[in-house]
Amino acid sequence: MANKDMITAYCMKTKQKNVPMLDAVITKTERGGYMAQGHDGKGNKMTTMLNEAKAQGAIKAGTAKKGKGW
Repeated sequence: MANKDMITAYCMKTKQKNVPMLDAVITKTERGGYMAQGHDGKGNKMTTMLNEAKAQGAIKAGTAKKGKGW
């Protein structure tokens, strides 16, 4: 993981941990949490929950985009 603001997640299909998420889109949930959705570069979709600091850091670093709920 080259960038500390890179979002990583668990890939359910390949059972790998800390897989870098590509094309991440961060949305805010109804309860106030943050959720990132993207893919691993091999066509497998991934989703993970984030805290506010990690979500804001990823958006500022350019590794993720804002989605609905902002």
